[in-house]
Amino acid sequence: MIRSELVQMLAADNPGLSAREIERIVDTFFEEITTRLVANGRVELRGFGAFSTRARDARTGRNPRTGETVDVDAKRVPYFKPGKEMRVRLNV
Repeated sequence: MIRSELVQMLAADNPGLSAREIERIVDTFFEEITTRLVANGRVELRGFGAFSTRARDARTGRNPRTGETVDVDAKRVPYFKPGKEMRVRLNV
C-alpha cells in the first residue's frame, strides 16, 4: 500500500472528512513519527508495533560496480518491531 491508497481508504471509511483533511491527518501522523525518531525517541503503537532507531558503526564497504573500497560513515537507521497482535495475525 502506498500513501495515496491509504488516503483513499480512509476517505471511503470517513465520508464526513474531505480528502484534503485526511491527507493532512496522514501527513501529520508520519511527520510526528519522524520527528520523534530524529530526537532519538521511540514511537509505540499498541497492537501494531514500535518504531525506533538503531546505530550502525562506520565500516569499509565496496562499490559493487567498480569493486573499489569505500568508507561508509556511522549512521542511525530506522527500526520497526512488530507488536504481539500483529505477529499473531500474520502467522494464523
